[in-house]
Amino acid sequence: MGHSLALDVAADQQQAPKSENEWAKKLGPAGPIAILLAKGKVVLAAVFKLKFLLSFVAFFSLYWALYGAAFGLGFAALILIHEMGHFIDVKRRGLPAEMPVFLPGFGAYVRWQALGVSLETRAAVSLAGPLAGAIAAIACSLIWWKTGNGVWAALARSGAWLNVLNLIPVWMLDGGQAALALSKLERIGLVTLCLALWLFFGESVFFLVALGAAYRIFTKDMPTRPSFAVSAYYAVVLTTLGAVMWMMPGQGFGPR
Repeated sequence: MGHSLALDVAADQQQAPKSENEWAKKLGPAGPIAILLAKGKVVLAAVFKLKFLLSFVAFFSLYWALYGAAFGLGFAALILIHEMGHFIDVKRRGLPAEMPVFLPGFGAYVRWQALGVSLETRAAVSLAGPLAGAIAAIACSLIWWKTGNGVWAALARSGAWLNVLNLIPVWMLDGGQAALALSKLERIGLVTLCLALWLFFGESVFFLVALGAAYRIFTKDMPTRPSFAVSAYYAVVLTTLGAVMWMMPGQGFGPR
């Protein structure tokens, strides 16, 4: 990462057009300032690239201190996979997006341009993160099944649990954005599904999703038409995450 950054800056400096120096000379004493401002975009790009790496290291360090190096690194990697699910889905649609930024103790986010994007697309991008998280949790569960190493089971369960929590359809959570594309009947269906998953898997986090979905039945943000695709997407991801938690030993979040 550092090497690529250094090469980018160096290349930009070497390829600066001569005309830039010419008009800078015409400005007299203000010329150097003008050149610095013109190069400001390079500095900003470097800062944004470093922001991803430094925030990831800080995030990993916190969970290392709390739960040990193995779980801390694995959990940070699971969050990265979740966020890259969003990032890749945005980029494949030809939309601008920034690399993830991690907030130790809170999570992470990917900034992207959603202006003028349909509710179905916004919902699909929001659900792409939990889908990637579900795939990563399944991979961890398979490694646990092959090796018997309890850390992998803890990562699978914790990753699945956190992704379900993120699917509560409120505020800025992924579920909150996905629910914007669901009609009133689909939101009632989501409540019903989550109550069923709560009873079947015995995981109380599904009850929280059901409560959030019940709240969204009465909000004034119903779409003009239903979206069966989003509703099915939401249901499949929730059910898959529930199955992973059900198969793993222990409960809730953490290496226990």
